[in-house]
Amino acid sequence: MDAGEGSTNSAAPSASTANPRFPLQEQHHFLQRKRSKENLDRFIPNRSAMDMDYAHFMLTEGRKGKENPFSGGGVCSPAKEAYRKQLAEALNLNRTRILAFKNKPPQRLDMIHQALSSSSPVRQAKPTKPRRCIPQTSERTLDAPGIVDDFYLNLVDWGSANVLAIALESTVYLWNATDGSTAELVTFDDEMGPVTSVSWAPDGSHIAVGLNNSHVQLWDSTSKRQLRTLKGGHRSRVGSLAWNNHILTTAGMDGRIINNDVRIRSHIVDTYSGHTQEVCGLKWSPSGQQLASGGNDNLVHIWDRSMASSNSPSHWLHRLEEHTSAVKALAWCPFQGNLLASGGGGADRTIKFWNTHTGSCLNSVDTGSQVCSLLWNKNERELLSSHGFTQNQLTLWKYPSMAKMAELTGHTSRVLYMAQSPDGCTVATAAGDETLRFWNVFGVPEVAAKAAPKSTHHEPFSHVNRIR
Repeated sequence: MDAGEGSTNSAAPSASTANPRFPLQEQHHFLQRKRSKENLDRFIPNRSAMDMDYAHFMLTEGRKGKENPFSGGGVCSPAKEAYRKQLAEALNLNRTRILAFKNKPPQRLDMIHQALSSSSPVRQAKPTKPRRCIPQTSERTLDAPGIVDDFYLNLVDWGSANVLAIALESTVYLWNATDGSTAELVTFDDEMGPVTSVSWAPDGSHIAVGLNNSHVQLWDSTSKRQLRTLKGGHRSRVGSLAWNNHILTTAGMDGRIINNDVRIRSHIVDTYSGHTQEVCGLKWSPSGQQLASGGNDNLVHIWDRSMASSNSPSHWLHRLEEHTSAVKALAWCPFQGNLLASGGGGADRTIKFWNTHTGSCLNSVDTGSQVCSLLWNKNERELLSSHGFTQNQLTLWKYPSMAKMAELTGHTSRVLYMAQSPDGCTVATAAGDETLRFWNVFGVPEVAAKAAPKSTHHEPFSHVNRIR
């Protein structure tokens, strides 16, 4: 295992030991009111000095001849009257009211523009798309005491029913994003735990839990009931899980990748061999035909489901060797089926883009820091990356130019885990700083997505209840 990518919190005491905290409770931050001269005093602008001089002259010198006829000779001298007129003309103050603050307003420009448009029609320019405002801070922060700071694990997932699952040491918690409620699904003993991976099934009700003892359990989140245990496929911890309809693909420290059909008793149906070290990244393409895997051996493999065979020891479609560090971050593009993004660890720091039909590298971008996770925007051509050393930031990129749109900071440790809400707008991040943060980074889509077509596949858990 590459020490530069692995766990860092095993030697240091957990923050939750010194300060006991309740899991998934919201952190409240109170901003003190700024005390400054701007808050204590209100600035009132002075009138024009020349304007006030003229007003004073008109109220005093200009009216002496009428209201004080016996003062200063009784009448206004011709010299003073000439001075008054000259002063008024110089200051553009010829008014009917002495203390009027504005001259006659000019004709409105929009009325002139409208008149010109009515007489000679002008072709209207196409309105430009307003620039999206990206909040620079997380909209919500929850405590996540005891979360394992290990690059190779996958401990957060957001299901289609809008429930987020997070593993904190040996316990799996469920946080309902609709009402903000928290529930404990299961706690494992020391012989089985800690939890090393979690992944929601497509239906959003069932969840797979990978364990340190090489087993994988399937749970019904509604009834909080265990459905079955998948065992015999791995020899060590299972750190990666990926669903493809009724197929649950598992991978872990032994380097093996296994397809498990959860509907049948003999669940192992395919085995992929090619990685020589721990598999830490695992993602099925949207079509379900290709599987991408990344490992601590710095390799990315593309597997074709049609080529899978338990009798063949190695049958990858492409073996991608350009990364120079462990590859955990994998993300299939939602608008181009054969486009895969991958991110390298601390010694690599690049995001690479692949054509999975040909196996060619389309682009490589140096991010300057460890790439821990990648997510595509479902509504725009954008990619979000989470990072470790040294800034522990989130970076939003415009694709394909890869221009930086925003850098979001707040975590004080590497951002190992990311999950996307079902509507694609909100991103949840978890880090070694024991916090779970929610970011409105992708915004609200302009046009509501069309209703998804009904699935033609059978319910993947229709027969699981009868299998033990």
